[in-house]
Amino acid sequence: MRRSAMILAAALTVSASAAAGARAAEPDGLTVYAGVTVIDGTGAAPRPGMAVVVRGERIEAVVPLAQAPAGGRRPDVAGLYVTPGLIDTHVHLATSPDRRAAEAYMRRMLYGGVTAVRDMAGDARALADLSRASRQGEIAAPDVYYSALMAGPDFFKDPRTQAAARGVEPGRAPWMQAITDEVDLPLAVALARGTGASAIKIYADLPGPLTARIVAEAHRQGFRVWAHGMVFPATPAEEVAAGVDVLSHVCMLGYEASDVKPAAYHRRAPVEADRFKDGGNPKVDALFAEMARRGTILDATDHVYVELDQARAADPKAPPPYCTASLAEALTARAYKAGVRITAGTDGFAPVESAYPALHDEMELLQNKAGMAPLDVIAAATRNGAAAAGQADMGEIAPGKLADLVFVSRDPSRDVAAMRSVMLTVKRGTDYPRKDYRPIAADEVRGFQ
Repeated sequence: MRRSAMILAAALTVSASAAAGARAAEPDGLTVYAGVTVIDGTGAAPRPGMAVVVRGERIEAVVPLAQAPAGGRRPDVAGLYVTPGLIDTHVHLATSPDRRAAEAYMRRMLYGGVTAVRDMAGDARALADLSRASRQGEIAAPDVYYSALMAGPDFFKDPRTQAAARGVEPGRAPWMQAITDEVDLPLAVALARGTGASAIKIYADLPGPLTARIVAEAHRQGFRVWAHGMVFPATPAEEVAAGVDVLSHVCMLGYEASDVKPAAYHRRAPVEADRFKDGGNPKVDALFAEMARRGTILDATDHVYVELDQARAADPKAPPPYCTASLAEALTARAYKAGVRITAGTDGFAPVESAYPALHDEMELLQNKAGMAPLDVIAAATRNGAAAAGQADMGEIAPGKLADLVFVSRDPSRDVAAMRSVMLTVKRGTDYPRKDYRPIAADEVRGFQ
């Protein structure tokens, strides 16, 4: 067989495998998901007896069942609850690229109701490939929106940057740039945009004034900025004042209460838990109030603090984590009560044997530990996630939005644990029935970091 024919055959095999059990949307095809209870992602009350009308990859109408159009494809979803597709706002799919492992985790995400993810820094070459393959339907996976990293020069001693920039000097790759006062920021931002990224992630080891300059230049070029909750030495308050769009890791905001704040990412002291009572502290409360006023989004990642606690319990001799899950949950609760817009991000993966992705753990933590109402948790994992990713055409069940939908058999407006009863995921109008899900095999992800 000629090489070109072999490549074509391989591509067709991959596409066929990804589409096994999936029903792709026709460009102008009509699909009516009839007899469902709509939970639209806005926080509004559920609407029973509805029909979601989809044409191609877009929602055309959301109407009472009696007004549903005749004809079209009509999947058997009567009696189910439907929410927008879920969005995990903090994943790392390509820190050390492994395409097979990434595909396995992404397959579990999609069949578990996750239709989009926000990747928070890795090898942009691999992320661009995953994003393209998912968008084209070559693999069963969520859509991928990823970042290009900026940090101070000292950060690039971190071994993770060596893995994510293999073949290029870390700090000099367009997706992983070392920034100083001497850097040509308009060029640096343009290089980051050229990687196909959706935003810049400000990671570490940058002072407040330089962080503000990065944000200003990115926004001038129409580019969003995502950042750690503290950039060391740039403080949470300096980042909020600079206009960062999304801050990640709620515990990092706790450093605002410290008299002496850590000056470098790799020399972090633990957050001073004794400064808080029920998650409250005047300085941090003022920070939350300003975030709510400005619309700064919080990617809380409570799930990762549970993982840190578990790692500490497994090895008591290990250094203590910089923050505990209980403090993270209390801070998230405080941010929620202050009106901060919160998303559902995990910064980790559920164990290989888990039937559902870690986003379900995060949603349950937001409800059960941070005290968020179930409908607000659903909004966090849908509409707010879309806002964090900068994608206005997803995150809600409404005309004109992408047909990203999750059908579940139990009512998640009462308890978000019901999101673990997925019957069907729809991404861009393509059906992925849960019965067709193939669990992750251990060898698929062995050695993945």
